Amino acid sequence: MNEEKLCLDCGTPIHGRADKKFCNDLCRNNYNNQLNSNSYNIVRNINNILRKNRRILEELNPSGKTKTTRKKMSAKGFDFEYHTRTYLTHNGKTYFFCYEYGYLDLEGDEVLLVKREE
Repeated sequence: MNEEKLCLDCGTPIHGRADKKFCNDLCRNNYNNQLNSNSYNIVRNINNILRKNRRILEELNPSGKTKTTRKKMSAKGFDFEYHTRTYLTHNGKTYFFCYEYGYLDLEGDEVLLVKREE
């Protein structure tokens, strides 16, 4: 009646404690890495995009407030789809922020870059 338990990763028989699920640490790590890899890849890729956007905003705005164009931002690889928050002003303007650096779309291709001071 005592069924032999198999390692969840490699399928070899497990000996030892009744609640043991893996034959060794390598199998446990491999199993958990496989389990989490897809969701971690999505999060890692989005975080990389956000960090790149922040670096671009920081580079284009060394003084804390300046103007540039969407074309210049795009040329550096800025991805307008991703930001960490939006801020709506009382007069209806929407700022998009990547952490403490933000931008406001102006007329045509022009963009106002700002840095939020805490």
